[in-house]
Amino acid sequence: MLTLRSSPASPFGRKIKIAAAVLGLTDRITVVATDTTDPQDSIRRENPLGKIPTLILEDGTTLFDSRVIAEYLDMLAGGGIIIPAGMARFPQLRLQALADGIGDAALLQVYETRFREEEHRNAAWVENQAGKAARGLAALEAAPPAFDDKPRIGEIALACTLGYLDLRFDGSWRSGHPALVAWLDAFAAKVPAFEATRFKG
Repeated sequence: MLTLRSSPASPFGRKIKIAAAVLGLTDRITVVATDTTDPQDSIRRENPLGKIPTLILEDGTTLFDSRVIAEYLDMLAGGGIIIPAGMARFPQLRLQALADGIGDAALLQVYETRFREEEHRNAAWVENQAGKAARGLAALEAAPPAFDDKPRIGEIALACTLGYLDLRFDGSWRSGHPALVAWLDAFAAKVPAFEATRFKG
């Protein structure tokens, strides 16, 4: 069995769980809850960065981050399924990078309020992160990606990022992005793993 170190609310861990479901690999992966803030958690030995998601292979080798893990799972399933071959690969990798970048900016905003005392928070820095997310969402609203019944890595990453914005920012992105709302609704209808992996805590 493969072991996925993750946490239920992580958009990047969710990306790997959905990718595994799309690839038919869910039954080959055990998900182990991880606390990246706990110095005693073994994640710091399994991944020197102490970050999730981290995938532990049967021989003890570890893979990280989510982009590398997605590549491995696609290869394990036969290749070219969620990460196309040839030139079709690059639009998907670009979309994944944009979605992950929005997710990173959102996470950093959350961390600023969660881990830094209010008097030490940097409003300009938070605004800079919010600007990254806003520009990324605007670009995607102008041209939402198309996908077939079986999504690829870029669409999976985008759905997970939008889900994270729903979770941590009360869906405030929705009012200004109707095309993305419709896109996410269509994704959720076609990909049961999206609802199955939603954090309900």
